[in-house]
Amino acid sequence: MKTSFLFCFVSVLSLSVACQNSTSVEVVGRTDTSKVNPYYVQNKAPLKSAYFLKLPVGSIQAKGWLRKYLELQRDGLTGHLGEISAWLAKENNAWLSKDGSGDHGWEEVPYWLKGYGNLGYILQDSSIIKNAKTWLDAALNSQRDDGYFGPLILKNGKPDLWGNMIMLWCLQSYFEHSQDERVLPFMEKYFRWQAQLPDSLFLKDYWENSRGGDNLYSIYWLYNRTEGNDWLLELAEKTHRNTADWRQQDNLPNWHNVNIAQCFREPATYYLQSGDKDDLQATYRNFEFIREKYGQVPGGMFGADENAREGFTDPRQGVETCGMVEQMASDELLMAFTGDPFWADHAEEIAFNTYPAAVMPDFKALRYITSPNMTISDSKNHHPGIDNNGPFLMMNPFSSRCCQHNHAQGWPYYAEHLFMATPDQGLAALLYAEADVEALVGEEGQAVQISARGHYPFDERMSYTIQTASEVNFPYYMRIPLWCEQAEISVNGEQLKGDFKGGTYAKITRDWKDGDEISIYLPMKLHTKKWVENKNSLSVQRGPLTYSLKIEEEYRKADSKKSAIGDSKWQKDADPEKWPSFEIFPASAWNYALVEPNGKLEDTFEVIKKTWPADDFPFTLGQVPIEIKAKAKRVENWNIDQYGLTAVLPESPLNLDEKEEIVTLIPMGAARLRISAFPTTK
Repeated sequence: MKTSFLFCFVSVLSLSVACQNSTSVEVVGRTDTSKVNPYYVQNKAPLKSAYFLKLPVGSIQAKGWLRKYLELQRDGLTGHLGEISAWLAKENNAWLSKDGSGDHGWEEVPYWLKGYGNLGYILQDSSIIKNAKTWLDAALNSQRDDGYFGPLILKNGKPDLWGNMIMLWCLQSYFEHSQDERVLPFMEKYFRWQAQLPDSLFLKDYWENSRGGDNLYSIYWLYNRTEGNDWLLELAEKTHRNTADWRQQDNLPNWHNVNIAQCFREPATYYLQSGDKDDLQATYRNFEFIREKYGQVPGGMFGADENAREGFTDPRQGVETCGMVEQMASDELLMAFTGDPFWADHAEEIAFNTYPAAVMPDFKALRYITSPNMTISDSKNHHPGIDNNGPFLMMNPFSSRCCQHNHAQGWPYYAEHLFMATPDQGLAALLYAEADVEALVGEEGQAVQISARGHYPFDERMSYTIQTASEVNFPYYMRIPLWCEQAEISVNGEQLKGDFKGGTYAKITRDWKDGDEISIYLPMKLHTKKWVENKNSLSVQRGPLTYSLKIEEEYRKADSKKSAIGDSKWQKDADPEKWPSFEIFPASAWNYALVEPNGKLEDTFEVIKKTWPADDFPFTLGQVPIEIKAKAKRVENWNIDQYGLTAVLPESPLNLDEKEEIVTLIPMGAARLRISAFPTTK
């Protein structure tokens, strides 16, 4: 898997076509960063300009299946975690005290608040917004005279700033939503405290040292919104200098899955200041390196149950839910930093294939680890098959200090990045999903609304309807995914001429009128991926979706308190009956090898399109709107191993005498038990 070439290739691509109705169409590799968009925050000199500009949270209202997911999140674990988690109990909570004293003063509150608050802003939920503000006000009111805020955690005499890094992100979203005038001077005072801290005391603990890039991003965020703060760039250099070295060749500072997914972007973040292309390429190199070594699996992630380990590369190795949502966040930031459409593709790959299966369909429980090949999800200890000791595979709302809280950012952050503004006063559709977006465009900053409709990624078409009070000229960008050989785009039924190949953007500029409609057709061809480094296994893909074996799922209810991970804590009144846990066991055979395609894929696989679910939720076995029928044979000696896990893949191709059967494949994200990397047979 190579990605770095993309940066060099698509940046120089630009083809232009003018249509009879004065519509200008270009195929471009990047936006023009020499332009100035006065309506949205851009990087200030000397920082390098971003290719896309974030819209304030709340500008995008998710619709369709994505809104359904956000509503499930609100009504499920995210919205009600304050009733369950001991870390969120308000009595004597250190995050609510004026001087930072009390209990539970580390990452849990800001982890949860980071997604919870944004969920409220997106859904315009006044109850969530009010409750989030309780925590945010407390953080703002906790600032000491020296600038520090929140709980003071000392480790070996050095302050641990990791929890504060997350809370700053919460405050940044809150500022976007409210424009509360307290936030900017609060952050400036805190960063002045950091600036006077000696290097010997700065970012020395393991977690904060790995994750200094989050502090770096907040420094740039403040720099772009204030004047006369050049000292912030010195603090940024100090932060980079004291953060773990993510620029190493053929090595990483550590092998913890969340650190990698979150921190590999740090060099690209610093590139905005340094301008050193080696910094930018280090981020691409990190991404490639972990996947070449441990990520030869479908779904976009890599095998690092807790930490990646030599010899543990089979697709039964998983990743934390924290790792999934942090990878999505990294991809979303890198879209803006680099302009590379690759990062949007990858964000979709995780969001559609890996992340949905990490939570229960009703979003009332989640599991710590999810794998591409996972045929049992129980409460047993599977160490050393996985790196963790304990019940890390079951769905439990009471479990784990990190994922239980950090999961909250996944879908809200994703929804916030469906569209972004462009430096040339336009708008870009970067991630495809149903939504309404309001934005300021054109030379006069005219307000327009665009409504996106379509069942992507399950369907191939999306439409965009423009609502505007008066005619307005602006460029509208549409990402052409890398997997798409040739897209088709039309405006008001007239097909546009252009070489809309994958890995580019279609830039459409015209005098847009109220009711104008853009339609994009992204043909989703079947294709397979052979994972040579993982026993020549095979995965089946169609567009952005990877397909897994449909395994009937037997859910067994368990006591959430008795089956929780060892470091879990819950409130004394938390009701495990209201918030049950579940083990999931296979109720049908899973040990199949696919018959290796010989010739046209259509001779081996049959795509079956089904009715769209009435409740707009396509991520369950019974409601998937698309299936694939495939030829397969049972592999009788491929079973559950001595660790209680799906045994490692047998080497392919196999010679099997078993009877050929027809099996059903479903989108990977809907399969909470799944085989996604298959052995093959002749």
